[in-house]
Amino acid sequence: MLTPYGLEIIESCLSCKMRTEKIFCDLPESALQSFEQIKYATAYPKGAVLFVEGQAPRGIFVLCRGRVKLSICSTDGKTLILKIAEGGEVLGLSATVGGNPYELTAETIDPCQVNFVKREDFLRFLKDHPAACMRVAEQLSEKYNAACREIRALGLSHSAAEKLAKLLLEWTAKGGESAKHEPRIKLALTHEEIAQMIGTSRETVTRLFAEMKKQEIVLAKGSTLVIQNKAALKALATA
Repeated sequence: MLTPYGLEIIESCLSCKMRTEKIFCDLPESALQSFEQIKYATAYPKGAVLFVEGQAPRGIFVLCRGRVKLSICSTDGKTLILKIAEGGEVLGLSATVGGNPYELTAETIDPCQVNFVKREDFLRFLKDHPAACMRVAEQLSEKYNAACREIRALGLSHSAAEKLAKLLLEWTAKGGESAKHEPRIKLALTHEEIAQMIGTSRETVTRLFAEMKKQEIVLAKGSTLVIQNKAALKALATA
């Protein structure tokens, strides 16, 4: 079934083809059947806010399709994008399990399908299905390890150029492009949003991209970025 946002909605987790690829979705049949009874499938347009930093946890959001940016704000209004979540990830998990306010703001950057589960129903579901508890523990562990990797890769970098190069290399790895001679990245973020990911200004990101293009390290083709010189990009990342 197509929605106004052009998404083909997956009505049932039991028939979803993505199940075997995602750590939380690939649950035993009995657990999935129970999950079916408590989830609400919803389609969101680009730019929709799922939850806000500091908000009391209403429940979890299982991202089926699309991408969501997760960000935090400082008291002076500065925004830092911590991650771009993709299909199969569970958003709001730690807040829902721990009963703490959402620590992030989640906003869609594509049209998305999301399965929402109320906190009370989800906690009851975990008590009834130990296998689901193990998957939740695995997700939380992976999120912790990913956060450590991000801090190491970006927080310990010495320059904005190094941070940007590392981010581009990370995106090629996630997209399965890293082994290609000229990897391609579909840029869904603006220069402002990329700046928010590496803790710099939009002007700096624009200048760095201009320098990379001048040095023929990258080439822009519409919204696609072609990595023309992987060796030079890796050298920037380790400068």
